[in-house]
Amino acid sequence: MQLRMTNQREMILRELKKSKGHLTADELYERVKKFMPRISLATVYRNLEILSDVNMIRKLEISGRQKRFDSELEDHDHIYCVECHRIENLEISKNQVELPVEDAHGYTITGRRLEVTGVCPRCQKKIAKTKKQ
Repeated sequence: MQLRMTNQREMILRELKKSKGHLTADELYERVKKFMPRISLATVYRNLEILSDVNMIRKLEISGRQKRFDSELEDHDHIYCVECHRIENLEISKNQVELPVEDAHGYTITGRRLEVTGVCPRCQKKIAKTKKQ
């Protein structure tokens, strides 16, 4: 499928790459509308899904939370703060997570997604400060 790169898609992609983060559609909409005031939230959602479908970006669906989008296409995992909901890249060697080769229920394994949750350093400090009071 040949994807036509519209101005809207280019702007969404540019803002996502510029952020170097894992933004929601709402966060991207707020950034893009500064340059394209007439763009709608629905257009941002639709274009993020399209860009994800053609593997130009990655869609992150973490524990039923709002979808986030990542411009980094190389395989990597993420860690999610259960307090502030921040997501960061997590470097885990593929060798550190053993995949079942023998007992994969007949599947040919084509990828993996590991979900890691925790409390980020910033939230740990807030929690520690609250406990001291």
